[in-house]
Amino acid sequence: MSTSNRLQAAKPFLKWAGGKGQLLRRLTPLIPTEFNDYFEPFLGGGAVFFYLTHQNLIQKKAYLSDINAELINVYKCLQINPKLMLTKLLCHRDNYMKDRTKYYYTLRGTRFDDGFERAAQFVTLNKTCYNGLYRVNRAGMFNVPMGRYKKPSIFDPSNLEYVSAALNVVDVEIECTDYRNILQRASRGDFVYLDPPYSPISRTSNFTAYTAGGFDARDQRNLAKIFKSLNNRKCLVVLSNSNTEFVRELYEKFEITTVPTRRSINCNSGRRGGSTELIITNQY
Repeated sequence: MSTSNRLQAAKPFLKWAGGKGQLLRRLTPLIPTEFNDYFEPFLGGGAVFFYLTHQNLIQKKAYLSDINAELINVYKCLQINPKLMLTKLLCHRDNYMKDRTKYYYTLRGTRFDDGFERAAQFVTLNKTCYNGLYRVNRAGMFNVPMGRYKKPSIFDPSNLEYVSAALNVVDVEIECTDYRNILQRASRGDFVYLDPPYSPISRTSNFTAYTAGGFDARDQRNLAKIFKSLNNRKCLVVLSNSNTEFVRELYEKFEITTVPTRRSINCNSGRRGGSTELIITNQY
């Protein structure tokens, strides 16, 4: 597919804690319009990647990665065969609507070996579980309870086609790996967007442990060191994180922009209060 024709605007197809859909309007003025390769090592919902493809800004190679293996499996399946994904999602949706509670917990407790079966299971549970959270137990089994939805939209066929097109419009490499590994490939003129699990603003607000190791203060410090290394390599770097003194101190030598946002992790939408986040860029 040629990049000369603008793609239909793909949107994030998953509910994802910390997803950048609502922050995108604030991010876009800080995103470079010319760069070499693109790196997004905390992929999540992929809002920034989808924006870049819609705007035809990725002209070379994109490296999309995350440490969550099941999330990466979903992206790979959509890249390879979106029609097969749609077929399996239709089956899950039909069965779910017949007996929601029974089917949700049956599906949650099932282990699949096939990659497409796991991907369809992941999407279905993501859109029907409590607030789109992702959490696993010590055995690695998804254990988030069922959400209270009257008419959950499990998938949008058209959007999944747009997502697949975006994942194929240029050379897109999708990999399950730690951010430190993938960023070793970044060099001068590459654009790196970093959206790590946010530093908690209080003891009760830490929703970062979506993998076994979590993402603690030491990880935040290591990421800040890599940010500085990328800057020294003349990469173009944008990072988003929570508005805390800890984060401000880590990036005090760089450009820090405070932007308003809304907290989305609360079962009661009326209690999702306003807040602020930080967007940090290097001097490019």
